[in-house]
Amino acid sequence: MQFNPYGGEAARLAADLVNCTTALDPSGLEPVLAAHGVVHRSLTPAQAAEVWEWSRRLADCFGDQPLDERCKKINVLLADAASTPRISLHDGTPHMHYSAPGSDPASHIKAVTATGLSYVVCSASPSRLGRCARGRCRLAFVDTSRNGRRTYCSVRCANNEAVARHRASGATDGRKGAGLVARFRVHVDET
Repeated sequence: MQFNPYGGEAARLAADLVNCTTALDPSGLEPVLAAHGVVHRSLTPAQAAEVWEWSRRLADCFGDQPLDERCKKINVLLADAASTPRISLHDGTPHMHYSAPGSDPASHIKAVTATGLSYVVCSASPSRLGRCARGRCRLAFVDTSRNGRRTYCSVRCANNEAVARHRASGATDGRKGAGLVARFRVHVDET
């Protein structure tokens, strides 16, 4: 699924901020923001702390939940972000900006991420704001798959879960597998 930079990409930024396990200082946030096209925004330590608190609020919007609850949460974020959408021509092509000109970096990040979540819910599907189904993981992700049925944050988690399921099913069949190994060893030892 293709997303525009101010929609799905902003939602992916929201997911990456949610997945931070500790508060990041301004230099720690720079690569996360740059990976999603948020550049030329130097945060102060207070603004970095504000982004951390915001990311904890964004976290409530990911995972399985009733549509009306998800929409209420995102609407609260949109209201608190107090964004001022406008059309910008700074690169010669009209496109939307979701924060006021001259807004501080934390306000910009709040406006962009709240709008990104609303974009995914309204333009794609609310279920695309997921949480990894692997019990020990639970990372937030934006499902960009073609069919919108992704349940894991990564191929690695999906594979680990499949291996765990396979091993669990083999545990009940353990005697059968052990017998094959024993027969194989005997046969190999005789040659």
